[in-house]
Amino acid sequence: MDLTWFVSLLLALIISWFIYSTWDSIYRRRNLPPGPTPLPIVGNVLQIKRGEMVKSLMELREKYGSIYTVYFGHRPIVVLCGYDNIKGTLIDRAEEFSGRGMQPAIDQYMNGHGIVFSNGSRWRDQRRFSLTALRNFGMGKKSIEERIQEEASFVIDEIKTQKEQFIDPTRFLVQAVANVICSVVFGNRFEYSNDSFQNLLTMFGAVFRDMSSVCGQEKDNPNFDRENMKMTVLNLFFAGTETVSSTLRHGLLILMRYPEIQAKLHEEIDRVIGENRFPNTDDRSNMPYMNAVLHEIQRYSDVLPLNVPHTTTKDVHFKGYTIPKGTDVYPLLCTVHQDPTKLDCPTKFDPNNFLDDKGCFKKNDCYMPFSAGKRMCVGEGLAKMELFIFLTMILQNFRLSPEKQLTDEDIQPLMAGVANMPKFYRVKFIPRV
Repeated sequence: MDLTWFVSLLLALIISWFIYSTWDSIYRRRNLPPGPTPLPIVGNVLQIKRGEMVKSLMELREKYGSIYTVYFGHRPIVVLCGYDNIKGTLIDRAEEFSGRGMQPAIDQYMNGHGIVFSNGSRWRDQRRFSLTALRNFGMGKKSIEERIQEEASFVIDEIKTQKEQFIDPTRFLVQAVANVICSVVFGNRFEYSNDSFQNLLTMFGAVFRDMSSVCGQEKDNPNFDRENMKMTVLNLFFAGTETVSSTLRHGLLILMRYPEIQAKLHEEIDRVIGENRFPNTDDRSNMPYMNAVLHEIQRYSDVLPLNVPHTTTKDVHFKGYTIPKGTDVYPLLCTVHQDPTKLDCPTKFDPNNFLDDKGCFKKNDCYMPFSAGKRMCVGEGLAKMELFIFLTMILQNFRLSPEKQLTDEDIQPLMAGVANMPKFYRVKFIPRV
């Protein structure tokens, strides 16, 4: 019996070694970037800690460099780190890296529809249509700016009803940002107490039933069917609501941690805008400190550290490696936002990253919150308008006070799934006038 057990164990070890060495040999012959040797069937999945995708990929970067390969099952994933690699792919070779990579948890629901998760002619048609529709609805024009100003004024009124109590700002910031999208999609906003609006925030599916009239844009084009329209609108709500509201929440938290930065913003707002009119986007060019703070909030909060997966549209030769057509690529935006070649102290919040010696705003390559290249976020212009007007109007009217003394650890982003979120906090809004 013991001998039989020993022979079975030995045979199992020999078979396992043979399978592993064969897999390893096949893997090594491919000219993909280096990386950990994958196990049969599961690949490198066991090396990715549950709920710590970013941390796990960053640890592998330390061992294998700024471009490496991991396997999720039998599929290779090329991971890109740092500004130079991401610029060299998404920007310099944008077309070759313009495909959308696989995301099983999302793909089973989206099924390749909409603007964010589609590919080929469907993606090109949806992107072109979305950009045209957003421009027609007023993106980049006074009309959409006035809608944002109006919504920001409702936020101010909502804050005043709280009577200087410590509150969690999440609810009304999400509602305000979602209302901007509602005004674009539906042509009007909702009262915050509206039951339908509350259902909309939790079940975006309620939006889709009202979109049938738009589906006749191009009735003969199969890419403009009801399913694509529903998913494109869902993309607008999800991307346009969660990312902007999360960034604003993080911004308020950061400004409570650094009251000296908040005070400098108050001074600039008072000097450029005063207290009797709404801020507008033309003011931004005269407010270099606010501009720098907003850029630094987006860099530091790093809402989508993993970006959204790309895939190659043809065989690509990059830095001596061969990346076959259809290979998924993960450009880690967090490694751009924390690139030590672009920043003196990547882990510290510092608006000086976007200011020159004279206090004028300067661009910095470490800023890439909207991704880059052909898959760059179509709502970038709208998001920037919202962030500037919302934050400026809040600071125009209030001073932010924390419930407790905050530390640098308190303001560090908290990884939740594939996104970074601000840690829970409560804030007191103290009227300035």
